[in-house]
Amino acid sequence: MPRRSRAPVGTRPRKAGSVDKRPDSIVSRRTLEDVAAARDRVGRSSRESPRPESLDGAVRQARPTFVPPQLATLTSAAPEGDDWLHEMKFDGYRILALVVNGTARLFSRNRKDWTAALAVVADAVEELGFRQALFDGEAAVLLPDGATRFQALQNRSSDSGPGELVYFAFDLLHLNGYDLRRVALFARKELLKQLLSRRSKAGLGVVRYSEHVEGQGARFIESACEQRLEGIVSKRRSSRYQSGRGLDWLKVKCLLAQEVVIGGMTSPAGARIGLGALLVGVHDDSGRLRYAGKVGTGFTDASLRELRARLGERTIQQSPFSDHVPGEGRVTWAKPDLVAQVAFTEWTNDGRLRHPSFRGLRPDKSASEVVRERPLAAASIVHSRKARD
Repeated sequence: MPRRSRAPVGTRPRKAGSVDKRPDSIVSRRTLEDVAAARDRVGRSSRESPRPESLDGAVRQARPTFVPPQLATLTSAAPEGDDWLHEMKFDGYRILALVVNGTARLFSRNRKDWTAALAVVADAVEELGFRQALFDGEAAVLLPDGATRFQALQNRSSDSGPGELVYFAFDLLHLNGYDLRRVALFARKELLKQLLSRRSKAGLGVVRYSEHVEGQGARFIESACEQRLEGIVSKRRSSRYQSGRGLDWLKVKCLLAQEVVIGGMTSPAGARIGLGALLVGVHDDSGRLRYAGKVGTGFTDASLRELRARLGERTIQQSPFSDHVPGEGRVTWAKPDLVAQVAFTEWTNDGRLRHPSFRGLRPDKSASEVVRERPLAAASIVHSRKARD
């Protein structure tokens, strides 16, 4: 099949190197072997892959179609118990890989087509040789220290650069004429692991299986945070795949991060180029954009120029925020349709981000869905689960 022209974010796959051989690579789970070894609860493959039609809950469906992804709810602590699988939280773009008649197309969570921008991933998915399939996963840049960093993905400007572009597949929603969303998660993952272990260059290619540990959530998140990673995603082992946000998938973060909507910018001062700071906000429960503060650090010269150009094209006359913005007389307002990701230390009592730092734009996210993330307490999760059952 002819290869696609690649956008700048793409990169050609590298031969197995230091990333995969490092004993402290978090992606290979070697630093987490002690977590799994306690009761040997890491998922294992059998020799024979189960046929999709043999799985309880599989439904015949001729061709896969895009489905809105299942989303994780932020929580303050990892859940405990044997019915939870814990995966690393990758710092990249959530991507659904749709294969129809052997041709792969990649979609973001809000159904934007990312096939051209991530052509290396699309090619690698096609090379797996599936006729009909739907994968859920994360496209991220894997760095030499074994971590993934969103800024590394944002900063790629050529076919080279630090790290490797990898698609971490963590779910299989359709395979060769069968919809698998009603199949229990552990069975979907077992099938996915077996299929990829046979077809994806011994796990070192562009498409890689996202491993998990069963149980021991507290130890898993502790180890992840010691490695300065973003966090973990905990998933109920027996759960079915349900689009939207619920309590069967939970996320625990090591570092505070938040998606924000850009509503304006200040002018640069001194030797600064492009802009001084971004004015950002989040939507409240009524859908109003509330001011959340200024972001004045974390930029490169390239990102400052890009932001200045993009916001210059979106200039509006009035503030898009529903509340008062201090010093707004010196601000250039912008149409609030660009989403950025920021790291910060805490939320203030008046709803402002303390010490926010720019990490990059999120073209895979819609501005209308950006709200303040509040971690749900473990007790609330248990109560909600009992009420639902």
